[in-house]
Amino acid sequence: MLRLFLLPLALVAATAGAAPVTYEIDPAHTYPSFEADHLGGLSVWRGKFNTSSGSVTLDREAGTGTVRIEVDIASIDFGHDEMNDHARKPDLFDAATFPTATYTGTLAGFADGKPTRVDGELTLHGVTRPVVLTIRSFKCMPHPMHQRELCGADASTTLDRADFGVSAGKDYGFDMAVPLRIQVEAVAVE
Repeated sequence: MLRLFLLPLALVAATAGAAPVTYEIDPAHTYPSFEADHLGGLSVWRGKFNTSSGSVTLDREAGTGTVRIEVDIASIDFGHDEMNDHARKPDLFDAATFPTATYTGTLAGFADGKPTRVDGELTLHGVTRPVVLTIRSFKCMPHPMHQRELCGADASTTLDRADFGVSAGKDYGFDMAVPLRIQVEAVAVE
């Protein structure tokens, strides 16, 4: 008789453990970074965005999840103040008109409970295009200070910035291919 009573409780507990978990992006540990050609191969400029936010939902058992990240375009940082100011102007990112870039996607290619890619869309400079991120590493663990689960990933792709209307320098032979790397950490919402 006791078994009949405990069986439904065990099923409820198993189902509860399989529910998706929502994680909030930790802006102090998440910096989308990129590389951009300068003067048709003369050098490579590297930069990052200092301000980002968003969330991830993850159900490792079901092999599903979603990602939503917003990036503050005005937070661009090349480590060079004049270049930062120029990048915010209309001929590049036009931060006044397009203050936010947004990436939304679905976690995919799960192996051993870990996603290996994100199939999504990037909206940048008012243009939305499909962008697949390859996840090179993914790990979850208890956060040592918050006592909640912490997940981190390192993802990358290469995009053509002209596809998003950011084509400054194209007429001078600048390469429009931009490697994009995103290291992200996110803490489970209580």
